[in-house]
Amino acid sequence: MKKVYTTVSLIAAALLLAQGAHAQTAASAPMKTRAEVKAEAKEAVKKGTDAKGEGAGAVEQAKSVKSRAEVKAETKEAIKEGKGAPKGESNANLPVPKSEKTRAEVKAEAKEAVKKGTDAKGEGSGK
Repeated sequence: MKKVYTTVSLIAAALLLAQGAHAQTAASAPMKTRAEVKAEAKEAVKKGTDAKGEGAGAVEQAKSVKSRAEVKAETKEAIKEGKGAPKGESNANLPVPKSEKTRAEVKAEAKEAVKKGTDAKGEGSGK
């Protein structure tokens, strides 16, 4: 009796799974040709609604309200006043620490430190 129940259960499960798989293929939309898919993709690119990669979807670019000439003029003014980066995108706004010592003085100090054995081992080779 137990074998019959197990066999009937397995057959019923197999039929249910087969029906589910068959229903999925039958219910899905008719297959599109390669040309149709390519045409849809081309339209989406034109409209800007295509999702590139695996991201969340198309993201609209922020549009500037200034013309290119206005932006260039503002940049030139900022450079003249010393507020902006001179060219490209850089961290030119950050002050560069300047040493008060000359290169010769720094080298002489390093040489003395090496002689005394008090030099800090780091990036240099100590030569």
